[in-house]
Amino acid sequence: MSVQTDSEKRKQISVRGIVAVENVTEVKKAFNRHVHYTLVKDRNVATPRDYYFALAHTVRDHLVSRWIRTQQFYYEKDPKRVYYLSLEYYMGRSLQNTMINLGIQGTVDEALYQLGLDIEELEELEEDAGLGNGGLGRLAACFLDSMATLGLAAYGYGIRYEYGIFAQKIENGEQQEEPDDWLRYGNPWEKARPEYMLPVNFYGRVVDTPQGKKWVDTQVVFAMPYDNPIPGYNNNVVNTLRLWSAKSPIDFNLKFFNSGDYIQAVLDRNVAENISRVLYPNDNFFEGKELRLRQEYFMCAATLQDIIRRYKASKFGCRDAVRTTFESLPEKVAIQLNDTHPALAIPELLRILLDIEKVPYEEAWNLVVKCCAYTNHTVLPEALERWPCSMLENVLPRHMQLIYHINFLHLQEVQKRWPGDMDRLRRMSLIEEEGEKRVNMANLSVVGSHAVNGVAAIHSDILKKTIFRDFFEMWPEKFQNKTNGITPRRWLLLCNPGLSDLICDKIGDDWTVHLEKLQQLKRWAKDPAFQRAVMKVKQENKLRLAALIERDTGIKINPASIFDIQVKRIHEYKRQLLNILHVITLYNRIKRDPSAPVTPRTVMIGGKAAPGYYIAKQMIALACAVGNTVNNDPDVGDKLKLIFLENYRVSLAERIMPAADLSEQISTAGTEASGTGNMKFMLNGALTIGTMDGANVEMAEEAGENNMFIFGMRVDDVDALQKRGYNAFEYYERSPELRQCIEQIRSGFFSPEAPGKFAHLADVLLHHDRFLHLADYDAYIQAQDKVSAVYQNSAKWAEMVIENIASSGKFSSDRTIEEYAREIWGVEPSWEKLPAPGESV
Repeated sequence: MSVQTDSEKRKQISVRGIVAVENVTEVKKAFNRHVHYTLVKDRNVATPRDYYFALAHTVRDHLVSRWIRTQQFYYEKDPKRVYYLSLEYYMGRSLQNTMINLGIQGTVDEALYQLGLDIEELEELEEDAGLGNGGLGRLAACFLDSMATLGLAAYGYGIRYEYGIFAQKIENGEQQEEPDDWLRYGNPWEKARPEYMLPVNFYGRVVDTPQGKKWVDTQVVFAMPYDNPIPGYNNNVVNTLRLWSAKSPIDFNLKFFNSGDYIQAVLDRNVAENISRVLYPNDNFFEGKELRLRQEYFMCAATLQDIIRRYKASKFGCRDAVRTTFESLPEKVAIQLNDTHPALAIPELLRILLDIEKVPYEEAWNLVVKCCAYTNHTVLPEALERWPCSMLENVLPRHMQLIYHINFLHLQEVQKRWPGDMDRLRRMSLIEEEGEKRVNMANLSVVGSHAVNGVAAIHSDILKKTIFRDFFEMWPEKFQNKTNGITPRRWLLLCNPGLSDLICDKIGDDWTVHLEKLQQLKRWAKDPAFQRAVMKVKQENKLRLAALIERDTGIKINPASIFDIQVKRIHEYKRQLLNILHVITLYNRIKRDPSAPVTPRTVMIGGKAAPGYYIAKQMIALACAVGNTVNNDPDVGDKLKLIFLENYRVSLAERIMPAADLSEQISTAGTEASGTGNMKFMLNGALTIGTMDGANVEMAEEAGENNMFIFGMRVDDVDALQKRGYNAFEYYERSPELRQCIEQIRSGFFSPEAPGKFAHLADVLLHHDRFLHLADYDAYIQAQDKVSAVYQNSAKWAEMVIENIASSGKFSSDRTIEEYAREIWGVEPSWEKLPAPGESV
C-alpha cells in the first residue's frame, strides 16, 4: 500500500483554505530574507537548522501584528482578564500548530515546495518545549489554545525552565536520564521583555512599624519575563504565555566585592539564577525541596506584581496608575491555580493588599477569595503538597505569619459551625500538627478560593466524599466539576490530516471549533464505504508509525496486528504492570500451542519514570526484558511483539495517537483524576480498554459501554475490597495463568543474566500492592480476549471506531474552558473574529 506523506495529506485539507499565488510569493520572499539577512549573514552555506529558523521567523512575522493588535484591543476594551497560573506547560512544538491556527499552512507548504525544501524535515528540527511532566502540564497547554480560540483575555504564567523534562534513553533495557537542553539553539517563538523585569524577595525577617508589618533584610532575585504568543484558531486572536526566568541583581553579594573576592561574587550569581534552571521531574509525587518552594513563590510573586500593575494601568501604552482602589479587582481579575503548586498566590496577594496597598484585612481577604479559584488534580496522598512550617518561616517569614492568621480566623468559623468538634478542627486546619508541623497547601487553596473543581465527574465526587469532605460540608457552593478536554486543533487537525479530511468531506469544517458536531458522523457508522475510508486512514497511520519504530529500534512489526498502546507516565497506579502481565499471558499461550490461531498484536508501552522512583524504573526494565524475550522467540514470530517506546513526548504522541487501535486506560478505579490521553486516542479512532476511572466513565456515557471494553472493579468494589482486606494470594492461587506469570518474573525467566532482578516486583504484587493488580487480572484478560475476537470482525470494529470518534465532542478543551469561563471566571466566550492585520477595526 502506498502511503501519502503528511505534506501531501495536508495540502488536501479543506479547512486550511485556498492557497493564493501572491501569498506564496510573499512567503518565499520573507523566507529568503530571513535566510540571508537574519541568520546566515557572513556564511556562504545555510544549514537545515538555518532553514528551520528562517521558516519559524517567517511564520512568526504573521503572528506579531495580530499579537500587538490583540493586546491593544484588550487595553482599549479593558475586559475582565483571566490569569492561569501553572508551574508546568507541556507545549511540544509550535511551528505547525501556529501555521494551522493562522490558516497559512497550505501557503507555507507550497512556498517551501517551490523552494525545493521538505517542510516535514524542517519541522522535525524543532525542539519540544517540554516544560511539564505529563497530564497537568499538557492540560495547561491545551487550555491556552482554547482560551485564545474562545477570545478570552487570558494570560498563562509560569517558569521558563532552562532544562525541561529529561530526555529518556533506554540503555541495556533501563532508563537513563539526559538533560533536556531545549534552548541550546535558541527559541524563535519567545520575546524577552527586560523592561518588565520585577524583583522577588526571599528570606529576611518581619518587623513591626507604625505603618504595619514590614518584610526587611531580604535577598532579592529578579524575574525576567519571556513572552510566547498563543494564537487562537482562525480568529486573529493572539494571547500571551509569560514565562519568568531568574536573574541575579547587579549588586548581588556586594560583601564579596568589598572583601576583594570578585570571582566568587560573580560565581554566586548562579545561586539566584538556579531558581529557573530545571523542572522538577516528579509526577504525582511531592518531594518537599527548598528549591521547589522557591520556584513556586518566584512564579507567584512575579505574576501577582504583573497582575496588579495591569489592573492599575489599564490604558494601552500607559504605565501610570489609572485605578487606585481595589474594590473592582474581582470584576477585572480571575486567577486560576493549576493544582496547589501556585497556592502561595493566596498569601502573596493578601500580603500585597495588606502591607503594600494598605487595604484593611477583611476587605483584602474577601478580594483574595473572590479572585482565586483552585483546580485539584489528584487524590493520591503522596502527591499532596505539605510544606514544613520551619522551611516557610525561613524562606517566606511574612507569608508564614499570614497563613497562621488565615488559619486562626478560619478555625474560628469552623468552631462556630461545629462547637467542640476538635477532630474536625484538626482535619480542617491549614497546619498539620502531627510530627513536624506542616502547611497543607490543598486546605489553604480551598479556604482561599471561591471555587474548587475536580477534573472529571467521578474525581469531583471523590473529592467531596474524601479529602475535602469537611470543606464541602462547610461550603458546598464552592465545589464544581470541570471535566478535562484536549484541543482538537493539535490532537486531530494537526496530527491526523487524513482523518480530518474525511470528516470535513462528510460534515464540513465547523467541527474544528465546535467538536460536538462530530455527532453527525454517527449516521455513517454502519456505512461500509465510510468504514473502509476510516480504516484505510488508520492503516496508513499504522504504516507510518511502524516505519518510525523500525528506523529507531530495528524491530519490524506487523502492520496488520492490533496496535495496543499504553503511553503515559510510569506509575504503579496506572498499572503498566497489568499490561505486562497480559503480554506474558499471551506469550505463554503461544508457547503452549504455537499452531493455535491468534489475533496478532503489537503492544507498545511508553512513558518516563521519575528519576528517584525505583519501582517505576523496574517496571520499564521489566517491559524491556519481556519484550526482548518475546520479540526474539521464533515460535512467536509476528503474532506478538512488545515495544518500549523511548522518550515519550508531545511530538511522539502526535505520531502515536492516530496509529492506535487499542487504548490502555487501566488505572485502579478511583486513582486517575481524569486522564487526557484517553481522549486523544478516542478522537483518533482507537477503542478503549479501561476501568471505570477518571474520564473513562464519561467516555462510556457518551459512546456507550458497548463501544468500549470496560472491565474490573468500580470505585465501590475497590473500597469494599480494601475494607475487608486485600489478599493477593487468593487471586494468585485461583489462576494458573497468573501464577505462571508471577513465577516467571520472580525466577528470572526474563532476566537469565540476573535471575533475582525482578523478584522485588513479584514481591510488590503479592505483598505490598496498593493498586490491586491481581484483583483485576482475570477481568482484564477476559476483556482482552474480547478485543481479539471483535478485531477479527472488521465491520464491527470499524463501526465501533466511528461511534467513538463521533462521541468524542464533549472532550474538547473548548467545552471545558467555556464552563470555566461562565461558571468560575465570570467571563463570556466569543467566537467572533478580530479584524485581520490591515483590516480596519
